[in-house]
This record gives sequence, structure tokens and C-alpha cells, in this order.
Amino acid sequence: MIRAVESAPHVSAPVLAAYSYCEAVTGQQARNFAYGIRLLPAAKRRAMSALYAFSRRVDDIGDGGLADEVKLSRLEDTRALLARIRAEEVEEDDTDPVAVALSHAARAFPIPLGGLDELIDGVQMDVRGETYETWDDLKVYCRCVAGAIGRLSLGVFGTEPGARGAERAAEYADTLGLALQLTNILRDVREDALGGRTYLPADDLAKFGCSAGFSAPTPPEGADFAGLVHFEVRRARALFAEGYRLLPMLDRRSGACVAAMAGIYRRLLDRIEREPEAVLRGRVSLPGHEKAYVAVRGLSGLDTRHVARGSVRRRA
Repeated sequence: MIRAVESAPHVSAPVLAAYSYCEAVTGQQARNFAYGIRLLPAAKRRAMSALYAFSRRVDDIGDGGLADEVKLSRLEDTRALLARIRAEEVEEDDTDPVAVALSHAARAFPIPLGGLDELIDGVQMDVRGETYETWDDLKVYCRCVAGAIGRLSLGVFGTEPGARGAERAAEYADTLGLALQLTNILRDVREDALGGRTYLPADDLAKFGCSAGFSAPTPPEGADFAGLVHFEVRRARALFAEGYRLLPMLDRRSGACVAAMAGIYRRLLDRIEREPEAVLRGRVSLPGHEKAYVAVRGLSGLDTRHVARGSVRRRA
């Protein structure tokens, strides 16, 4: 069982200011994520914002316009900062609000900070321009940049006492992260191509005649682009189904948060499946009212009960 340790009621003014900065970054840069964590109690919401703000910093280094050697150097600087956080060497009056907030969160909750080292590893793979021949190759990258985030989040959420199968909670959190990342890859296939990146496995691209890439707003001539997208959607759905086993292991509000975030991405997947070529014309997104519906559904526990009933049927 992974049990979250709630933070003390009193939080100092410098730490609250640091958390406020992280929450502002989260609200501005990650609307889907912010939509989910608003369902959490304050201490957990703040901790998740700190995790996001640090992760955003790592991603921004990888996505920025600096020379690759400068990016790699800055990523190592960020890894050194993480080591300081892990060693509890960051003071409340430090000038870096993200470091202050994450240091406090890591003392309040059993967050496996090694997951952020994995994130840095994944962004280094991006900077080096790595490509992926097979799904097994791509999974290594996805586990670094998304599966690790699932495991880090679980450190904040914790699992309920006596939750059945809780020993596999980290595995399910990791798998849910893979599902979200594969959805991201499908949504951003054109944007990534314009940036010189290809994430989908070369084996899959070849199978559907898409090896020429996606630099145009239409599929490559003679390609079965819809077939490729539907193939990857089925893979993502299988990952969601496995990862959703985490939900009954969480308390109501943590489960609602996960269900809301995952639900938004599942609906994005539905849209991509219905109109595959839309991802070549621009970013597919959900309107606000649809996100609100997903949040209400998560808070109501509908997804959690559905997964729990499925588990009972499998055991019967």
C-alpha cells in the first residue's frame, strides 16, 4: 500500500508564495492538468502544481531554441537542482519558487523524486533526436516522460487503506501515463513533424505507408493514415483500460482528479479516431463544457465504479 502523508496545517508565507507561483504556471501552461487537480484538497493540489512546474521547466529546456549542447548543459543543471531538493538543501527563502515548493511537497508527501530524473532522461532523448523503431523502443521514452509523472503523482495521491491490488498501483499509474503520452503523440503528430521530431514507431509508419512523415496538412500520397491512427488508438485504449485499474485504489477526490485528466484525453482520442486527418490540420482539443462534464463525471465516481464492477466480474 502506498499511503500519502498529509502536510501539516501550517504553511509559511514564503512557501505559500512559492506554491502560488507554481499554480499560476500550471493554470497558464496546462489547462487539462489544471482542470483535473482543481478537484484535489489544497495540500495535494499545491504539491501537484509544484510537480508540474518543475516538469514544465524541464520540458521548456528541451523545446526551446537554444543550441543542443546548451540544452543538455541546462538539463544537467536542473538535475543538480533536483539533487539539492532531494538532499533537503533548499531553504524557504531560496529565490527559486519552484525549488521551494517542490522541496516542501517532497517533505509533505512520499514523492519518488527519481521520476523527475527519468523525465530529464526523456527530454535528453528528445534533444539528441532519438527515433524509435518499435513500440517497445517508444515505451522506454514514454515511461520517462509520462509514466514517471504517473508514479510521481501517485506519491501525492496515495492509496486507500486495504485497497485490493494496491501493490500494483505504481504499475497502473505508469501505464496510464503511457496512455496519455500516446494520445499526446497522436494529437501533436504534425506539430512534432514541423519541429523535426517523429515519435511513432518506424515499424508502424512503414506498415501503413507513412514513412515519408507528416510535414504537410494531408497524408503522404498512397498512405493509409487513417489505418495508422486507428491502430495507435486501439493501442492507447488498451493502455487506458489497464491504467484505469488504479482508480478504485484511490480516495474519492484523488480518483476524481485522475478520472478527469484521463477522461479528457480519452475524449480527445475519440475525436482523433472519428477524424484522423484533423491532427494534420491543427491541434485537436475539447471545448470547456465537455471538460466540465468529464470533471463532474470523475467527481461522481462513475468511472471508478465502472472499473470496480469490471474487476469484480473478472474475479467471478
